[in-house]
Amino acid sequence: MTTEESILKAARKVFQRKGLEGARMQEIADEAGINKALLHYYFRSKENLFEKIFSEAFEKMLPAVSGYLSEATNLRQFVVFFIEKYFELISEMPYAPQFILQEINRNPNLIANLTGKFGLPVELVKELIKREADAGLIVPIRPEHLMINIISMIIFPFAAKPIIMTVLFKNKQQAYDEFLNQRQAVIADFVLAAITIKKCVQ
Repeated sequence: MTTEESILKAARKVFQRKGLEGARMQEIADEAGINKALLHYYFRSKENLFEKIFSEAFEKMLPAVSGYLSEATNLRQFVVFFIEKYFELISEMPYAPQFILQEINRNPNLIANLTGKFGLPVELVKELIKREADAGLIVPIRPEHLMINIISMIIFPFAAKPIIMTVLFKNKQQAYDEFLNQRQAVIADFVLAAITIKKCVQ
C-alpha cells in the first residue's frame, strides 16, 4: 500500500468516526502512521482529502448505478432503484451532505464538478413519465422535480443529523439508525403515492 493509499484509508476511518467538521489533520496523520508534515505534502487540507475520497466513491459506484437505472422498465422500478442507489452512496459517506452544504458557497465549482459525475438520468425519467402519464397511470410531473424531491428527502436526515438526533430521538443513536433503515421504503411509498392516479371503484 502506498503512502497516499494509507492516508486515504485513514481519512475514511476518521471521517466516518468524526464527520468532516470534527475531523482533524493530526488525527488522520496519526491514524495513517505518518507525521503531519508528510500528510500536508500529499493533501494540503481535509477538504482536499475529502474531495479525493468523494470522487473515488462516485467513480466506483457509477457503473453499477447507471446499469441499474438503465434497466428500469417502469417508473416504480426507477424510483425504487434511484432511492436505493443514492442511499448506498450516502450511507457509505454519511458526512458527504454536510461537506456539500459547507462548500456550496465557498467553492460551488467543486461541488458542481463532483456531483456532476453522478449524472441525473433526466431523459430516461422523462420517457417513463410520458409513457405512464399518457396511459393515465400517473400525474404529469417534470423529471427534474421528481428527482430533486427524492434526493432532498434522502439527504436531509444525513445533513440535519445533529438536529434530528436531538429533537426527535433524544440523542439515541439506535433510534436514529432504525429511522434511517426505514427511510428507503417510506420515501418510495410517499413519492409513488403522490404521483399515482387512484382508480375509482364503481
